[in-house]
Amino acid sequence: MKLLVNAAVGLIAGLLAVTGPAHAFPDRPISIIVPWAAGGGTDAVVRTFAAGFQEELGVPVNVINRTGGGGITGHSAIINAEADGYTLGAASPEIGLYRTLGTADISLDDLDLFSRLAIIPAGVTVAADSPFETLEQLIAAIQAEPAGTYSSSGTGVGGSWHVAAGGLLAAADIDPQKLKWVPSQGGAPALMEVMSGGITMFTGSPVEALSLIEAGRVRTLAVMLDERSETFPDAPTVKEAIGKDWSYANWFALVAPKGIDAEEREVLYQAAARANARPEVQSALKERGITPVWDEPGEFDAFAAEFTTTAKSVLEGLGLAKN
Repeated sequence: MKLLVNAAVGLIAGLLAVTGPAHAFPDRPISIIVPWAAGGGTDAVVRTFAAGFQEELGVPVNVINRTGGGGITGHSAIINAEADGYTLGAASPEIGLYRTLGTADISLDDLDLFSRLAIIPAGVTVAADSPFETLEQLIAAIQAEPAGTYSSSGTGVGGSWHVAAGGLLAAADIDPQKLKWVPSQGGAPALMEVMSGGITMFTGSPVEALSLIEAGRVRTLAVMLDERSETFPDAPTVKEAIGKDWSYANWFALVAPKGIDAEEREVLYQAAARANARPEVQSALKERGITPVWDEPGEFDAFAAEFTTTAKSVLEGLGLAKN
């Protein structure tokens, strides 16, 4: 009997030596690629989330900024990364625009979509001394005057905030091309132009103008949300302001290259859900005027399909669609 026991122990030890011990996932650092520069909106959201994510996973989570090409470089790096669960990414609305604009042959279909992490709504912000007191007055003026009389900015031509403006005009039955779009490198320079009188309005997020709003230098006439924003409770929705259904928000999402092992993906998804729900993550985002979001399985896929279709329609109306 003793010989049989020893033989069994020896057999088990031999099998363990061949197969090796089972490793928990993850057992080394995880990276999140951000297609935009450090300090920007996407970067701020992801770094806030990453702090909670690494607490949930028990391994370091590193944020890597891969900039260039209007976000194409970083989004491509996510798509082409090894699908081993250790490289994830942060997608932004631009990935849903490239193919229609003809700037890159990549789209949301090329990614494994986990969930949106947060959103910031578009709005209509004007200078404090603007003659327009309401969105209704501004829309009526754009309708009445020749094309190019009024202008807006907030991003490059065909960028997310340009889509926000084009969709607003289309919803109001106005040719989107009547509004002159002045390309900019973001919200800060666009808001400077608004305050100096160089352009009529800023159609980026009021979140980007929060300090200027509080200082009384600009006013937000409306937010492009289905319901009023907690951060800007006095700003009506587009529906309230002009009776038209139009909402638009920049979103920041957790994604991955396609092909991650299903069990490992589930570990990441559940840890990410818990991370995004952590009180310190929620409060840090809300303090910036950013709305935390978490999608249940399949919800982000449905949202992505609708977003891409709507954005393509708006870009066609702006005369910018190449595909």
